[in-house]
Amino acid sequence: MDNLRTVEELCAEHGFDIAKLAALSSLDEKRILAIVEGRWTPSPAERDKIAGVFKLTREQIAWGHKSIISNIQGHGPQFGRSP
Repeated sequence: MDNLRTVEELCAEHGFDIAKLAALSSLDEKRILAIVEGRWTPSPAERDKIAGVFKLTREQIAWGHKSIISNIQGHGPQFGRSP
């Protein structure tokens, strides 16, 4: 399990673009794009569909967000300071 790859890496290895992965997985292109960009964590069913395209199990793929931490921690370091 130490050789996990992201969907983005798998697409590059197989020469797939977003449209091709969407067609092969029967998922919406916008959803696939969000997953590849790390803006959406797919459901177990979506993971199975994507993994099936690459002939892998969902446990063999790294899933998750790639959000910048400052975007999810509130107002930033200046919050509470007076000018």
